[in-house]
Amino acid sequence: MMFSAQGSSRNHCSLLAVLCGGKVSDNKQKQPVSDYKPRYPFPELSSSGRLEVQLLNNPSIDEFRRVLESFEPNIVYLQGEQIVDGEEIGSLVLGDVDLSTPEALCGVFGSTFPTTVYLEIPNGVKLAEGLHSKGVPYVIYWKNTFSRYAACHFRQALLSVIQSSCSHTWDAFQFARASFRLYCVRNNNIFSSNSQKQSIKPGPHLLGEPPKIDVSQPEVDMQEEEGSPENLPAVKIYDDDVTMRFLVCGSPCTLDAVLLGSLEDGLNALLSIEIRGSKLHNRASAPPPPLQAGTFSRGVVTMRCDFSTCSSAHISLLVSGSAQTCFNDQLLENHIKNELIEKSQLVHAQSSSEESKLPSFEPRRSTSIACGASVFEVCMKVPTWASQVLRQLAPDVSYRSLVMLGIASIQGLSVASFEKDDAERLLFFCKKLSKDPLLGSSLIARTPSWLVPPAPSRKRPEPYKDTKSLNCTIMEGVNGLTRPKINVAAMRPIPHTHRHKMLPFSGFSEAERYDGDQGKVNLPVAPVKQPAPVTHRKALSSSFQAQQIISLNPLPLKKHGCGRAPIQVCSEEEFLRDVMQFLIFRGHTRLVPQGGLAEFPDAILNAKRLDLFNLYREVVSRGGFNVGNGINWKGQVFSKMRNHTLTNRMTGVGNTLKRHYETYLLEYELAHDDVDGECCLLCHSSAAGDWVNCGVCDEWAHFGCDRRQGLGAFKDYAKTDGLEYVCPHCSISSFKKKAAKTMNGY
Repeated sequence: MMFSAQGSSRNHCSLLAVLCGGKVSDNKQKQPVSDYKPRYPFPELSSSGRLEVQLLNNPSIDEFRRVLESFEPNIVYLQGEQIVDGEEIGSLVLGDVDLSTPEALCGVFGSTFPTTVYLEIPNGVKLAEGLHSKGVPYVIYWKNTFSRYAACHFRQALLSVIQSSCSHTWDAFQFARASFRLYCVRNNNIFSSNSQKQSIKPGPHLLGEPPKIDVSQPEVDMQEEEGSPENLPAVKIYDDDVTMRFLVCGSPCTLDAVLLGSLEDGLNALLSIEIRGSKLHNRASAPPPPLQAGTFSRGVVTMRCDFSTCSSAHISLLVSGSAQTCFNDQLLENHIKNELIEKSQLVHAQSSSEESKLPSFEPRRSTSIACGASVFEVCMKVPTWASQVLRQLAPDVSYRSLVMLGIASIQGLSVASFEKDDAERLLFFCKKLSKDPLLGSSLIARTPSWLVPPAPSRKRPEPYKDTKSLNCTIMEGVNGLTRPKINVAAMRPIPHTHRHKMLPFSGFSEAERYDGDQGKVNLPVAPVKQPAPVTHRKALSSSFQAQQIISLNPLPLKKHGCGRAPIQVCSEEEFLRDVMQFLIFRGHTRLVPQGGLAEFPDAILNAKRLDLFNLYREVVSRGGFNVGNGINWKGQVFSKMRNHTLTNRMTGVGNTLKRHYETYLLEYELAHDDVDGECCLLCHSSAAGDWVNCGVCDEWAHFGCDRRQGLGAFKDYAKTDGLEYVCPHCSISSFKKKAAKTMNGY
């Protein structure tokens, strides 16, 4: 049973919250003050997202029944009395009537029962069993006593996932329970300071059956398959696992089994919610995986299926199965959901690695990550489609589920819905472990390794550590720390001269260029090369200019593990979203407008927004930017872009396209394997030069390799309306065909 109302508001979920023994302001009553305990900002119960809240403060039984019948909520939340000057929650009382027995509580509901009832009262086993026996499908209850901080965290996690996506009660509970274990159970913050710890398993519990996905075969198909050994083979999904790095809000700690297991369960529940509410939009026949084609039995087909998840994230899956399954949209959709949710654990923590056995990184301070709160790093293995879903959910401001797991960043992409109060609530539980006020401080001392820019490779060495330093004075710093204050008058300017010509540095090999380690002090001297011939200088200039542009960025250029589809089948929206994330990851935030994908890119060409998608596809299909002038930027590239018009009168469009490509796409091209590995059909090499494309066989060749007489100059073919190049092989074939026609009398 999904959390969705009937009628026109089916995309919304209604909640009736009943608070006993006080007003709403009682939730914000004064908290116990101590030297080490931080403030806990209690969240308000209010409508948000797809969650519609109706609040009742200490109502009478008649008032409760009247609102219950008129409002018809999906969820009824009953909170016990707030004990004055205490952290515990008391029994359930409506008006002056004590509802501590199952008969009294069931009598209050009458004949109107919601889908889910949440009893936030201690020792509520009998009350939950009574409601469940009367017909309430799902009842959430507590077996033991608990503090109001722990109850508030669980309730906030439960409501956050409901307001973010159309979720099932079972999945929403599993998610909230994982968040509760991560911050409350792991930090021993369940019971109040006055109560004694109990032997009962702590935390809330759920009465109800898990949902099942209908994968039964229609009767018509069953009659056709009566003689087959297996009526309905399950579909198989072809997807690889990728490693994702998360920044989780909390104090530095050891990545133990409880922490990793809680994150696993929370992310599994989150992805199950997305898949259970997903919809199959398109399916198309696709070739099988190269290494799997020989293992297919007769009648097995392969499909490429496009899904939109519960929160409108888009994924594409390659599946195989019987023809009866793959050509029935509803049956195929149900089988894929069942395969992903029921038969596999989606997220796996890398607990076997050596890094997970050590204390996590010290938190870092950043206004874009957890609002400057302390964070630590966790690595998880997830399917490729799951990584795409998480990347699309992180920038969504209205998606709150990731926040309740403490996830503040995914692969360097910050979670946009993280607020300051969220960080204070999560750090509240982490700081209670220790009375040291500096343990949970949000001041950042060190950054995780994958967010640290590489150290400068040309650091000036220190020849003698015993050498007398500059004249300095000691200045009192923050927190009693001292730092040297340099005497500016004692410093001398460094002499320099313009007589020496700067040469490009080429001392690192290709493998070392992508390494993020610190460079060595003793660098090899760049060898002086002989000047290139005049005919090749123009071709080499573009590749040298590209190396200069890349070297200006201090971040090491590595392969971008984005997991997007190949550029030949990739959609424009997926491509632009991936380019935006790559530019942010590389530090080019100035190129990404505040409006996001709707305003990207903000460059205008020919009175239209720059068509980066077709610009990139045309350039990489012709050998990439390194080809240089071998690409006819105006005739071959610009004519395929949306910026081109039949009455175009732009001048210098080729240089403009090169400049835009260098700005937005050059580093992106080098970090991806999208460039076609074309080689010259005459010399069979991929060296730089003036490239021409045969108009008959569509193969590429160096114009200088064709030694035939009467070809003219390269510029004659590079024009928009220039000559059409025909390679020697096609010329010979065409000549033979003409000769054969002449001999036959045609």
